[in-house]
Amino acid sequence: MALDTQAIIDQIKEASILELNDLVKAIEEEFGVTAAAPVAAAGAAGDGAAAAKDSYTVELTEVGQEKVKVIKEVRSITGLGLKDAKGLVDNAPSSIKEDVAEDEANKLKEQLEAVGATVTLK
Repeated sequence: MALDTQAIIDQIKEASILELNDLVKAIEEEFGVTAAAPVAAAGAAGDGAAAAKDSYTVELTEVGQEKVKVIKEVRSITGLGLKDAKGLVDNAPSSIKEDVAEDEANKLKEQLEAVGATVTLK
């Protein structure tokens, strides 16, 4: 099966912003990658250890024994549907919520750990 690169590029040129957003999300989920720019992470690391971190990513590291409870909790936190929440849980480690304040990140971590999940704040 030959990949028709030009046809793909032409389709992307004609797509709306919403369609492109859906495409990026589908690729991230299918291949377990992120479209985040690595330059931003390198820039943040270069700011020095003395700088206080003002936003966190809540990452589900391990599901634990109560998978159904974890899925329900992920749904309530993210507002995702059942299928999408299950996908996040099944593909752990996965980011549940990004760019949240420290207080909210700690609260979300407590919620998920209360149902048996292992959570990391990054």
